[in-house]
Amino acid sequence: MTDGSIHIFERLPQVDAAVRPSSDPALPSDRTRPLIGLIRNGRSHRNEGRPGQDALPENVVLALPERRGELAGVLADFAAQRVDYIAIDGGDGTVRDVLTCGAGVFGDSWPMLIVLPGGKTNALALDLGVPTDWSLDDALRAVERGGIARRQPLVIAQRDDERAQVRGFVMGAGVFNQVIALGQRSHDLGAFNHAVVAITTVWSVVQAMLGRAGNKWRQGTPMHIRRSDGEVLPHRGGLPQNERYMLFASSLKTFPAGLDPFRGVDEALQVAVFDNPARRLLLSLPAIMRGRCSARIHDRGLHVFGESAIELDIGDAFILDGEAFPAGQYRVFAGPALRFVVP
Repeated sequence: MTDGSIHIFERLPQVDAAVRPSSDPALPSDRTRPLIGLIRNGRSHRNEGRPGQDALPENVVLALPERRGELAGVLADFAAQRVDYIAIDGGDGTVRDVLTCGAGVFGDSWPMLIVLPGGKTNALALDLGVPTDWSLDDALRAVERGGIARRQPLVIAQRDDERAQVRGFVMGAGVFNQVIALGQRSHDLGAFNHAVVAITTVWSVVQAMLGRAGNKWRQGTPMHIRRSDGEVLPHRGGLPQNERYMLFASSLKTFPAGLDPFRGVDEALQVAVFDNPARRLLLSLPAIMRGRCSARIHDRGLHVFGESAIELDIGDAFILDGEAFPAGQYRVFAGPALRFVVP
């Protein structure tokens, strides 16, 4: 089970994600100044004491939702006003919530998006090359320069009801849950972003290497994975056939601390699976995290691949952008290509 420091959702959000036709894109308006809908997470790490609406330009509409349930209404209001940009001021979890709640509002036709990294973890901002002190004014200057990047969020949907879904950029399961819980505790000690990656990676490997059988850092998780052609992902031993040690999936192109685990993978959905916690496999982690995987490493129980979609049956919670979602039977695939403003 996941650590108590991680918030665990009892079910996935219910989203009516009807796809708009490509002939109805969210095109910029003919306003002389763009209208910007700004969603600010007041609980995010860097947002305490930020100024309110009175301190913002007239063309910025500020929303300060206190609960996730308010986001759908906020985004519907932005759509009714035909905002030219949606700025998300918060961390990766805030981005996840906005993209999930907005799927039923915008479908595949979102306005341009701006990420203002106000959270403790900002993996998407790092991937986009957005500095931690990036302001809304900085983003608007970048708009004038035409800086745009496209990213496809992961969609994790229940196979028997695709309206039950969540969207984000970094997904994990198995021992990954323990790693994220450790990262949450590192935040409490004042470590963020690159520092958290270093701390959690080193500590996790040490625990897994030195732990005895039964140690939570060496346990498997019930997990069954099928690729898009229906083929079951082979299991190379070290744990029971119905268990895997770790799953990690993402659609990001750049990772913290110069890591490049999906080097050579071209598909938007990038997946890495560890079949077992064999010490020889864990000793190869520095090479794995830099995308330098030999055939011998793969033979020991590593899978790294790209796919259009996978089917995942999992007996424990999975993590998406820092929060946990329940065990179940899911389809994981890459969502629509969204446009982000970049420096």
